[in-house]
Amino acid sequence: MSNNNLYEKELAFQADRRKACVELIKIISDLWYDKSIEMVLFRNQLIDRNVSDIINLHEYAGEFVAKPINVFDSVEIANAINSLDLPPSKIDIGKLTYEYHLEDDKYNDAKAFIIDKLKDAKEYQEIKPKDVVLYGFGRIGRLLAREMMSKIGKGQQLRLRAIVTRDKNDAVLLEKRASLLRYDSVHGDFEGSVHADPENNALLINGTTVHLITANSPEEIDYTEYGIEDALIIDNTGAFTTEEALKRHLVSKGAAKVLLTAPGKGVPNIVYGVNHTEFNPDEVDIYSAASCTTNAITPILNVIEDTLGVTKGHIETIHAYTNDQNLVDNMHKKYRRGRSAALNMVITETGAGSAVAKALPSLAGKLTSNAIRVPVPNGSLVVLNLEIDKTTTVEELNNIVKKYALEGKLVEQIKYSLNNELVSSDIVGTPAPSIYDSNATIVSADGKNIVMYVWYDNEYGYSHQVIRLAKYISKVRRFTYY
Repeated sequence: MSNNNLYEKELAFQADRRKACVELIKIISDLWYDKSIEMVLFRNQLIDRNVSDIINLHEYAGEFVAKPINVFDSVEIANAINSLDLPPSKIDIGKLTYEYHLEDDKYNDAKAFIIDKLKDAKEYQEIKPKDVVLYGFGRIGRLLAREMMSKIGKGQQLRLRAIVTRDKNDAVLLEKRASLLRYDSVHGDFEGSVHADPENNALLINGTTVHLITANSPEEIDYTEYGIEDALIIDNTGAFTTEEALKRHLVSKGAAKVLLTAPGKGVPNIVYGVNHTEFNPDEVDIYSAASCTTNAITPILNVIEDTLGVTKGHIETIHAYTNDQNLVDNMHKKYRRGRSAALNMVITETGAGSAVAKALPSLAGKLTSNAIRVPVPNGSLVVLNLEIDKTTTVEELNNIVKKYALEGKLVEQIKYSLNNELVSSDIVGTPAPSIYDSNATIVSADGKNIVMYVWYDNEYGYSHQVIRLAKYISKVRRFTYY
């Protein structure tokens, strides 16, 4: 074949592939907005993606499972899903396509395959939407607001109804809050609309009213005055971290549950995917979503403990600087944190080692930990240096983690990176709390010591863990297929 003929053939294929992407995008949108069915590709969001995004995600998927996964297969599977009467769901089309390749000889067509794979959907119990109040509106609060409002669909899960702040919101301050939600130096512009509504003391986010409530203490708020009932209060202020302090939220009329976005004392500390099922939402009213670092390391440690066993180890966190540090040298109640965050690497303490044991009691007393704050605004890394019970190799260890990233209870928590050039800015915007760097893994010659590198977006990945836990607490988790 001549070079010109080959070039024309490649152009034709690219045109067909892009047309298939357009078709897939339409099916995904129809499923989401008409049926509340959310499609993902190996946990990667597909809603509001463009053609190039869809192509790149399929290429990653094919490399990840070492099987040919292309957009034409996805269109066939998506059409089959669209033809069925399914309840509100979250479905991984990548996993389905992968399985269809393995089992296509067992089925007459894609529809028969989908009917069999999604047969458990008929046991779905109808869910009641949950009102949500954000108590505090800082880095995590704004990301939670963005995510809830951009993925609200038909409003059948979490409904953001109000935001509580200490400062009285006049027209100027209200517009400042709208601007902070609209623009973000790390995560980019919000892909939606945000307008200040001073007359009603509210923000209009994608056309939906979210009340701004001013309060100096939780007890003084009556949420029912705003039409809010049986609400989940997500406290992201960091001011209330004990059971006694968090109970103050439950005094408020219209409040039913509390979720703290920090480690808590005297309340269940949850890493969603690891230990959330140990606590029944019908019996527990106050939860902690632990810390971003605990959410990053616990899923990986869970994998190692389950498969190879952990004898002992050390955790070193290389963490982006945070708002509690100083921009320039100044007084600080903690050692070293008073020095300029933008100019220094700062050794500081972390409770991650002991916090892991709250989710994985078998690791109690086995881990030490420390942290280094570094001059980046977001994107962090944990180095896990572990002595294990069983011997292993780099290949075996990577295959173990890949299996857990592909199937089982931790698929939302672990992203398996194939990128040999991975750096901190690459992981910004990743919804998984643990990004396993497969190309950086080290195993000692005797196979008993391993070093694993786990990246995490300490803002975005953690916020998604908070939302996953919020859905569990509120009993609004949909039928899922991962």
